[in-house]
Amino acid sequence: MIDQGKHNILGVDVSVVDYAGAVNRIVEAAYKRQPLAVSALAVHGVMTGVADPEHRYRLNQFDLVCPDGQPVRWALKGLHGVGLADRVYGPQLMLETCEAAAEKGLPIFLFGGSDKLLDKLQSNLLTKFPELRIAGRRASKFRKLNSQEWDELVDEVRESEATILFVGLGCPRQEVFTYEIRDAVSIPTLAVGAAFNFHAGDLPQAPPKMQRLGLEWLYRLIQEPKRLWRRYLLLNPAYVSLLALQKLRLYRVRRDDLQPPESQILYG
Repeated sequence: MIDQGKHNILGVDVSVVDYAGAVNRIVEAAYKRQPLAVSALAVHGVMTGVADPEHRYRLNQFDLVCPDGQPVRWALKGLHGVGLADRVYGPQLMLETCEAAAEKGLPIFLFGGSDKLLDKLQSNLLTKFPELRIAGRRASKFRKLNSQEWDELVDEVRESEATILFVGLGCPRQEVFTYEIRDAVSIPTLAVGAAFNFHAGDLPQAPPKMQRLGLEWLYRLIQEPKRLWRRYLLLNPAYVSLLALQKLRLYRVRRDDLQPPESQILYG
């Protein structure tokens, strides 16, 4: 089990953690009903923090920022000499957390996607983990919420007595949501990206070999070229270039002078 703190990648603090270390932190916080903000960031997630100082502040308040993409894991090694045997892939982290929750009787809550997607996701999770307790679920409204809607959502999660909240809203909305709801629900909250779509069977996952080689982005680009071409064909080269500059100490981002967002963005 590895859980060895964080290191700076382009101004975003990324955790040196493996699956066992992450699940251990999540389960421990769930037992104690303590807030724990968790995300698994690939290149796109890191670059959202590079582009937006307010969002970089949010990301750096997370308790765990797992290295989701192989290029993020490689950056930990190249910049800081930290070797991890594997990345911590958001969809797999969700499965391993659900397995632990089922074994330990920790109820979960699912937030995000449509009702149809949640139907399939819930069915597939219960097929895989029959002992899993799904205390509640709510579909996204796919828009910003007003304050009353936000309060109702917080109350629903709290009254469900769930001990772990999974959020599938897409990056960066899910990280904004997790940052804002973390203390209100006071349980581990995991932003898991496309995990809902994968585990519901709505999207195919890249073959394991492509994942190991860091080519999942290419697989997803082929699947959804119109939606993802800007993300991958523009951000990936920028990420590599900035990493090289950080390695040469020509790119430095101060983190101690970042300011918190002036107001909430109530995504839901």
